Amino acid sequence: MNHNYKHMKCLLFCIIGLFSMASAFADPAKEQEIRSLLEERDNQIKELLGPENTDYTDEQREQLRDIVNDMMDYREMAKFALAEKFDELSSEEQDEFVDLFSRIIRDQSLQQLDIYRAEVIYEDITVDGDHAKVTTTAIHNERRIPVLYRMLNRDGEWVITDMSIDQAWTAESYRRSFQNIIRRRGYDALLDNLRRRAEQA
Repeated sequence: MNHNYKHMKCLLFCIIGLFSMASAFADPAKEQEIRSLLEERDNQIKELLGPENTDYTDEQREQLRDIVNDMMDYREMAKFALAEKFDELSSEEQDEFVDLFSRIIRDQSLQQLDIYRAEVIYEDITVDGDHAKVTTTAIHNERRIPVLYRMLNRDGEWVITDMSIDQAWTAESYRRSFQNIIRRRGYDALLDNLRRRAEQA
């Protein structure tokens, strides 16, 4: 009986400790700040999008492109996608790579606009220092689509360093693709490929 009591007491302290650790990492103010930023962005996009099958002027499309991509930290995404090769480049080469990468992502961002018409449910926002992960569910045409964000507080502003739509992370996917090209054909081949794609964007 005494042994069982000590076991239960130890288990209780462990549970309390885990809850205390979770509370220590929780930051309601930062969580609300992130949610407000994403909700404001979502509302701006919805307002511009209008109902389905809406036609957009070139100016409206550019506005949509800007709002959708405004919070994206392309340099951080490009650095992650290129891995250790990024640090081997000169500052000018890094700038060119980031510019090409961002132009391609910005162009692709308008290909999944329906996801921004969806109702968004915020499942969880976890903040750990200057890093955060946001888990949401987008509900569109009775389909539930998980949309996740990895975020970073840079100079007092929260930016998106990667996002996942339906379990496909953007920067992670490019990292696999880029590393495969570099292994098989070299960095110059990757750069030529990105230049061609950026010209078509």
